[in-house]
Amino acid sequence: MTGDKLKSESFLSLVIRHLQLKERSYELEHLDTGDYTAAEYTGCLAELRRINRWLGDARAMRHTILRRIERDDLREFSLLDAGAGSGELLRGIARWAAKKNIDARLIGLELNERATVALKDESQRHANIEAVRADALALPFADKSFDYAMCSLFAHHFREGEIVALLREFGRVARGGVFVIDLHRHLTAYLLYTTAGRIVLHNRLVREDGALSIRRGFRPPELYKLAAQAGLEAVEVERVFPFRLILIARPS
Repeated sequence: MTGDKLKSESFLSLVIRHLQLKERSYELEHLDTGDYTAAEYTGCLAELRRINRWLGDARAMRHTILRRIERDDLREFSLLDAGAGSGELLRGIARWAAKKNIDARLIGLELNERATVALKDESQRHANIEAVRADALALPFADKSFDYAMCSLFAHHFREGEIVALLREFGRVARGGVFVIDLHRHLTAYLLYTTAGRIVLHNRLVREDGALSIRRGFRPPELYKLAAQAGLEAVEVERVFPFRLILIARPS
């Protein structure tokens, strides 16, 4: 076999592997590099709220996390949401808890200053939501400060070692449960997003970062492995339509 043919087959195998999304991408998103304007960021948050309300994390949260909290039968609970963005999920939890007559203490943690400001401003009607600006890999809270710790569409921004550190921090500060909602790295999801998604999505960050986010997402075995490395117990990974994975675990 000639060298040229070997190179051709090697390149073809790389293309096939890329298309099948067998490996996570580590390419940085615009939100990671800060390559966006204030107007683009505001538009990104608004568009993500619309998406998540019907097809994204809010739906996944209702079908998994809130059901778990309700099953634990607590009349009051505390929850930390790391990488909370503008706090859309926290406000959803606050409304759910109010309907259930459950006292909820909700903390949204963000390192991004704009997101922290947005979280405070948009959550003013909810006295039980607090915004904290800090690093999720070094949480400024004492051990077992919360009943639950969670993140949504946050873990895929990190490499594996950092994700293990994040999960360890969750296991340190949470007494009851750890939840991670993120993207299922699935070829169908990627193809749909890069074709039909471009027709209905308008914000540059959502269009471009969203496709890359899927490539940076996870397969279920990968989440099981990361949770085990972090020392979490009773680990489950659930699939929720459309193309969401939810890691559910208990601190050791």
